[in-house]
Amino acid sequence: MRFHNFNGGPAVLPQSVLERVAAEMLDWQSTGMSIMEISHRSKEVAAMSAETQELVRSLLGLGPEWAIAFCQGGASLQFAMLPLNFAGDGGVCDYVNTGLWATKAFEEAKLCGAAPRLAASSQDEAFTYIPREFDFSASPKYIYLCSNNTVRGTRWPAFPAKTPGPLVGDFSSEFMSRPLDLTNFALVFAGAQKNVGPAGLTIVLIRKDFAETGKKGLPHMLDYRTYVENDSMYNTPPVHAIYVANLVFKWLRDTIGGLDKMEALNETKAKTLYDFIDHSSGFYRGTARLDSRSPMNVTYRLSNPELEKPFLEEAKKEGLVGLGGHRSVGGIRASLYNALRLDEVETLVAFMKRFMEKNG
Repeated sequence: MRFHNFNGGPAVLPQSVLERVAAEMLDWQSTGMSIMEISHRSKEVAAMSAETQELVRSLLGLGPEWAIAFCQGGASLQFAMLPLNFAGDGGVCDYVNTGLWATKAFEEAKLCGAAPRLAASSQDEAFTYIPREFDFSASPKYIYLCSNNTVRGTRWPAFPAKTPGPLVGDFSSEFMSRPLDLTNFALVFAGAQKNVGPAGLTIVLIRKDFAETGKKGLPHMLDYRTYVENDSMYNTPPVHAIYVANLVFKWLRDTIGGLDKMEALNETKAKTLYDFIDHSSGFYRGTARLDSRSPMNVTYRLSNPELEKPFLEEAKKEGLVGLGGHRSVGGIRASLYNALRLDEVETLVAFMKRFMEKNG
């Protein structure tokens, strides 16, 4: 029996993709080997990696000015690579702090010798909203934001249209959940373990001209040019994770029908859950401001906090798992990533209704 998986990440993957991975585990593409056993220099793996890049390019509508890199180290390594490459010692870079991960990125920039400054923050209200006003530096090396915040359940409704420096962004928890207008961005990255595949792969989209402005003389694995110039094959990349991502991208293209349709499905799932929360007469209470709510991560509390533990215990007995809030804030969080079906959200709502009737 497969549970209804609401985990914040590693997260649910399409069942058809998992079944394909299982079927090909011992013999991939009639090679007589698992893909985990084949050299990354082989023509089969090189072709698969190139195809995966093209799938990303096609789904997002990226032009030739963009390079696609497959990195390791998670999104957290990007927190350091960005300032090392583009800020350098004492370089001013602006950060919009909307939660835990943006806070970590800001602190990492300090450790790397940059001079990060806060252009805006929503810490004054426990990161429950996305700022609308910004105090940007005159000419920052870059402006950093986290597009979707898994911990507090907020998402940028729109990105700044005019900025004094290039935008860079952590898109980990909403990557490939909707079309993206990257006009003002120079670099975006995403850990795979939310909507794309297993942990171990980080996808970086970087404008080639921006990559060329990076500091020279860095260790090779910390230099974006290394990935661009070597098609992410400077060392052994996370081949299995790239392969799974390849299958997920094909699922998005062929089964879902592209990112416009994926966004519509995700909005329907989110509306189903938010509408029930908002009409529960206060028994359930959303924690993010209405104008900043995330369709990916729905965070809420019960009116009686003492009921949250039994809520989670009873939900698990009914096959609803991964509903605990992030360890830093507690509460309830339902992550509605791409592969989670609408009927699974409806199953959660039905359980929430029964729990409310019993305990309200």
